[in-house]
Amino acid sequence: MGVRQQTFMDYDGFLEKFKPKKTTDDCYTPKNVYEAVKTWAIGEYSLQGREVVRPFWPGMDYEAFDYPDGCVVIDNPPFSILAKIVRWYYAQKIDYFLFSPYLTNFGIGAGGAGVNHVIAPCDVVYENGAVVETAFVTNLGTDFIRSAPDLMDAIDAANDENLKASKKSLPKYVYPDHVITSAAVGYMCKHHTPFALKRSECAFIRKMDAQGSNGIFGAGYLLSERAAAERAAAERAAAERAAAKVWSLSDRELEIVKMLSKGGGK
Repeated sequence: MGVRQQTFMDYDGFLEKFKPKKTTDDCYTPKNVYEAVKTWAIGEYSLQGREVVRPFWPGMDYEAFDYPDGCVVIDNPPFSILAKIVRWYYAQKIDYFLFSPYLTNFGIGAGGAGVNHVIAPCDVVYENGAVVETAFVTNLGTDFIRSAPDLMDAIDAANDENLKASKKSLPKYVYPDHVITSAAVGYMCKHHTPFALKRSECAFIRKMDAQGSNGIFGAGYLLSERAAAERAAAERAAAERAAAKVWSLSDRELEIVKMLSKGGGK
């Protein structure tokens, strides 16, 4: 590989050096997740009235941050330097409650630097889409290692809110009998209703004229009069099956069926 070609291929890496490095906190910790953690920590450790600070964001040096007297750090720091951070806070006598990686939580502080471990295992879904198994470290309280199911539940509830909000609310369309989609055929199949079409009875369409700028998700087909009638009948049958109570044979009845089957219809 020539020098010019190598330089060209490394150009993206060269530019990367000048980009501000993002932390696990960054602007990516969802607000409701952070508030759930903060509310729990304040209540659990009686921090009411104390100033809560967040010194971790891109380009900020946490050691140069102006920590007010009596403050407590509740934040999501960069995990790669978390051991260094807790040692520095220990030396500076600064109270903290910090997000940490779940599976390597016990290695942070290695039993020193006054580190306590709060295990509330949960997959935090960050605003950039990353999913990180999370727990916490702190120098608050008297428990060296403890579980916190109520904190875990609070974070899980916040995560559920975020997942629901992130799902697009897609419009629901009801198509006429003369239009069929793969979803309609799938509905029949799921409810064990046979249905088949011949190629000569269908015309491919991506949208109906009435839909304007919208379209059929995944496209569809226009049907002949006969095929439309069959589609309507099959869909009614599928709907009836979906609404019907399906009774299952008991073990006793299955045994009778086996005995009858052995008779061969004699």
